[in-house]
Amino acid sequence: MDTEPPSERGANSDAELAWCFQAVRGVSRTFAITIDVLEEPMKSAICVGYLLCRIPDTVEDAGHIPADEQVELLNRYDRSLDPDDPATVESFQTAVEEWLPAPDERNDDWEVVANADRVFRAFESQPPEIRDAVRDPARELVSGMGMFVERYADEGGLRIQTPAELEEYCHYVAGTVGELITNLACRNGVNAEDERRLYERAESFGRLLQLVNIAKDVHDDYHEENNVYLPETWLRSEGVSPEEVTHPDNEEGVAAVVRRTADRARSYLEDSQAYLEAVPLEGGNTLGAWAIPYLLAVGTLREVSERPRDAVRDRNIKISREEVHAVIGAFASEADRDAVGDIRERIARKPFHHV
Repeated sequence: MDTEPPSERGANSDAELAWCFQAVRGVSRTFAITIDVLEEPMKSAICVGYLLCRIPDTVEDAGHIPADEQVELLNRYDRSLDPDDPATVESFQTAVEEWLPAPDERNDDWEVVANADRVFRAFESQPPEIRDAVRDPARELVSGMGMFVERYADEGGLRIQTPAELEEYCHYVAGTVGELITNLACRNGVNAEDERRLYERAESFGRLLQLVNIAKDVHDDYHEENNVYLPETWLRSEGVSPEEVTHPDNEEGVAAVVRRTADRARSYLEDSQAYLEAVPLEGGNTLGAWAIPYLLAVGTLREVSERPRDAVRDRNIKISREEVHAVIGAFASEADRDAVGDIRERIARKPFHHV
């Protein structure tokens, strides 16, 4: 039984939420922007839900943890999310402790992993309907990550083989996040037809954002995580082995696959825009929260297409701060849904602040 006085529980919950809001700023600039333009209660729900998904993502990407240990950690984490399982987040923290970098060497992602109990306490402070909306897609994400780590355990890192497998991976790590967002946005109820259309398109929204990251981060994914997400069949068609994906002699071939991946991302733009035009704007949800990352993805695709070789080199492909601020400014006051398509077309041609 919880014997802590309600006033103290509330104060503790506020402190944990405040920590989570600060933590998001360190691990994801894009999600920090999203959370800034949301309102309560959606603001806290998305913040905590995102961090719950970020923890297993960090474990999955950890090249210094053997694959069998990664799978075990992900299983422990999944059990701690299961309300019917006696396992607690402390069990996960005990198991992950030996793999944590030293305190003075941790980046923001590992700081969140080290404080998983704080994220869980913030999660448990949310109303039951919010916890229910977050839990299932988060658990599917975790189980999918574990499945992929186990699938490539002998490789020491992921080696996506085909476009179909790439889509499968994107479903688990990003389509599930689209479902989580939709669960939260629809928790106050929408009519059955609108709900069906939203869930059909939620997957596209998540996959778009994930494919953009895969297209632009080839160098970092390989050298920092030992993962190659560009499909091997596409690389082989350009005469490139996955193990030589960042070799200077292969820049031209890999750049062609980067463009191909960017084109695959663009195939989700229409459905993603339709999602934005239909998502409920109530309960603290706002158009800007999701239109901004969508439009930033469009700008990033523009940059990827203009300089795909930079994805293979040790150079960041990202849009400028000036363009980010210009896009945020467009939604400083709630923009009309009809404006999203026009802004998208302008950003696809040139930086928004230059238009």
